[in-house]
Amino acid sequence: MGEKTVTADGVEIATEAFGDPAHPPVLLVMGAMASMLWWPEGFCRRLAERGRHVIRYDNRDTGLSTLYPPGQPPYGFDEMADDAIRVLDGYGLDRAHLVGMSLGGMIAQIAALAHPGRVASLTAISTSPVGTDTSHLPKTTAAYMEHAATGESVDWTDRAQVIDFMRRDARAISGTAHPHDADAARRLIETDYDRARSFISATNHFMLKGSDRWRGRLGELQAPLLVIHGTADPIFPVEHGATLAAAVPGARLVRIDGGGHELHPADWETYLTAIAEHTAA
Repeated sequence: MGEKTVTADGVEIATEAFGDPAHPPVLLVMGAMASMLWWPEGFCRRLAERGRHVIRYDNRDTGLSTLYPPGQPPYGFDEMADDAIRVLDGYGLDRAHLVGMSLGGMIAQIAALAHPGRVASLTAISTSPVGTDTSHLPKTTAAYMEHAATGESVDWTDRAQVIDFMRRDARAISGTAHPHDADAARRLIETDYDRARSFISATNHFMLKGSDRWRGRLGELQAPLLVIHGTADPIFPVEHGATLAAAVPGARLVRIDGGGHELHPADWETYLTAIAEHTAA
């Protein structure tokens, strides 16, 4: 395991690696407002034990990576996709297997489309297809939307308020198959908040936009695609994952029964087995 800061094009990206660098590299890309810590260390270690060199990193405006003033993000999804490639460059890697979750899944899709020679395979977890009209698909649940609306009244500079909101958020995105571990969620959120240089900058992710550049282009994806999606995901219902898989010839869809918008430890074995098989080629 080793921490490393990758600096390129005026952007600093905090990273951490697990496992043998001689093994096939797997780059983990997390979602909105989430630092690398949301890829649990135990998850990373277990994937490394399966013969992978695992790298996780802080997205811009999270953790120890480059921050921007709240409300003024000078970047969008495409720039965040380029950050994934900057991390590969920082590790001297020509290619890697990308695994993205939620917004990270969208970032990884864009990276695979924009830099096809750099992405050996793509795994998209709990995400939605980029460049695709999803208006006909089930939307985020009303219960989650009601919770999310309370975020507008949070003082994001107030540690207690942020931790309380994020704690409720972790419960709101949980699935139905396994009990929600509120204590573990709180510990992660507190650690994430205290580690961040300025947690309020993560709210910039609410304002990010994609481009029309990728509209209708998922069929061009060259990287073999694995989609993993919980059937009880309240943010992106499972139909989003199914639509993504259907758009790419040869893609495989793994449904996590009762899974939410989370990496629940009880489901790790399913995730890890699927990812290990997909990245074996």
